[in-house]
Amino acid sequence: MRTLKAGNGGCVALYGKGHMGRDGRAGISEDEMKEVIAYRIGDLSRLAGVKVTTIRYYEREGLLHPPFRSSGNQRRFGPDHLDRLRFIRHARDLGLPMEAVRELVQLSTQPQRSCEEANRIARTHLEDVQLRIRRLKSLEKELERIACSCSGGTIGQCSIIAALGDHGQCSGEHGPVGGLDREISCAVLG
Repeated sequence: MRTLKAGNGGCVALYGKGHMGRDGRAGISEDEMKEVIAYRIGDLSRLAGVKVTTIRYYEREGLLHPPFRSSGNQRRFGPDHLDRLRFIRHARDLGLPMEAVRELVQLSTQPQRSCEEANRIARTHLEDVQLRIRRLKSLEKELERIACSCSGGTIGQCSIIAALGDHGQCSGEHGPVGGLDREISCAVLG
């Protein structure tokens, strides 16, 4: 087997059998090329938009199958690794927790299976995101109320400092779900 540098992609292509395709013709098909392209970890990192340490973490966690090793014992990753990293990164960008990502990765390897479980994971995460949004809106309203109550005097008379020091001065509960239906603005306080 020969190792050849492949263009600008930062990858290495491994060819065997005198560069013949499966059908015996000279050269190889695009599908066969996908099977033989191998990325160095730094190139894979750049292409997937994740750090090298993240790739190593995903390897340890079993989210990426082990890469093959070059004759110099360097890890070489294929297009399937790149696709998997992009899948994981997109899921993480959407805020999915690692356990959900792990389940979705596993589901993605079973194309004939019902998507019911993937739907459950997505809907559960959507509910979590909606809950966080409601909590953030509640926090926004309380912070707006506190900020509007400040008259610009001294710290000793500052209503912001007083409100932060005494939770009882809050207009309502601004935890995960409390105080969501209150509309408080500076105009109302005036």
